Amino acid sequence: MALSDEPAAGGPEEEAEDETLAFGAALEAFGESAETRALLGRLREVHGGGAEREVALERFRVIMDKYQEQPHLLDPHLEWMMNLLLDIVQDQTSPASLVHLAFKFLYIITKVRGYKTFLRLFPHEVADVEPVLDLVTIQNPKDHEAWETRYMLLLWLSVTCLIPFDFSRLDGNLLTQPGQARMSIMDRILQIAESYLIVSDKARDAAAVLVSRFITRPDVKQSKMAEFLDWSLCNLARSSFQTMQGVITMDGTLQALAQIFKHGKREDCLPYAATVLRCLDGCRLPESNQTLLRKLGVKLVQRLGLTFLKPKVAAWRYQRGCRSLAANLQLLTQGQSEQKPLILTEDDDEDDDVPEGVERVIEQLLVGLKDKDTVVRWSAAKGIGRMAGRLPRALADDVVGSVLDCFSCRRDPEGADLRREAGCLQRGHQRQGRRLLRVLGLRACL
Repeated sequence: MALSDEPAAGGPEEEAEDETLAFGAALEAFGESAETRALLGRLREVHGGGAEREVALERFRVIMDKYQEQPHLLDPHLEWMMNLLLDIVQDQTSPASLVHLAFKFLYIITKVRGYKTFLRLFPHEVADVEPVLDLVTIQNPKDHEAWETRYMLLLWLSVTCLIPFDFSRLDGNLLTQPGQARMSIMDRILQIAESYLIVSDKARDAAAVLVSRFITRPDVKQSKMAEFLDWSLCNLARSSFQTMQGVITMDGTLQALAQIFKHGKREDCLPYAATVLRCLDGCRLPESNQTLLRKLGVKLVQRLGLTFLKPKVAAWRYQRGCRSLAANLQLLTQGQSEQKPLILTEDDDEDDDVPEGVERVIEQLLVGLKDKDTVVRWSAAKGIGRMAGRLPRALADDVVGSVLDCFSCRRDPEGADLRREAGCLQRGHQRQGRRLLRVLGLRACL
């Protein structure tokens, strides 16, 4: 072929090839089902160690990693994969090495699909509570080779905490022998959760999930919520983000508190919100060089703010018009405008007192908008969007004014790029940004 006959770079042939490759990368189904089933069926033969065990683990990782961008394709197969692995775990004759290997495989699946989806498939009947609790109890938190086992067991225990029966019914007679009493189920779970909130591995994250499910139970919150919150605040007060152990302790504690104020009922959490906010102010997290701690601090602050404010739909919100494109076009051809004018009326609760802590929460969220790390700014942006949707019109307008100041660099050129990005994040967030747009619509009418 002559040089003049060769297709130019970026020509139709090359574009067609790129398009073919792009479509070829899109998976349509879980194609390794048979291989995975065979792989899981051979775990009893390869668990002893050596090359075969590592080859099986690595092959399973390769298969699962292939679906990182399309994890939903695994959904029809999650149940049978979990059943094969849990059969090994629940078999009393399975050696410890085989049980740990099964949990490693479970963790790999969870890492790809996400624990929230995978969590629903764990057995969570009344009969599962004590066996899972016993399995967690015999684990060694210092065994760095089996952290996947502890992580998955804590998640499993968190699901069993959703049973609709009081834990006291499972205790039976706590007096095993005269003068000797054993711990109740409730105390055992709380002790395990607290001990794993301060470990250095990923089991800390699972312990935070466990705490949020356990403490918010109707039978537990009455007797254990105040005790646990007091323990948590003491941990925060004693810890310093300048030491490694302090960072670990604060990380687990902040995760647990944020999850509790997210999943707990407002009337249960409100009596403690002001105390937690004061303790959080004393931690001075914005001064920490740990990005994760600053993010968790912002996350907890916004949850406290939402606890202070009653859930409601603001009366001044933007009224969306007709959602049918055909109907809108028909109205335009008729010379009519479907969009109704925004009529500003006094909020029914305009005279309600806004809790004192709300102003401090918004101040901290605005500080978070100017943080140097995107994940912190993103969390602060979501928090302000959620808070503004529950505020009276006048206060929401003040919040919008403060957000708009993020775009201004006249007074302080340093950090102007971060503030502009923070403002964009605030409006660009897919869900919370819509709430701020309603506020901006109000501001245009004032």
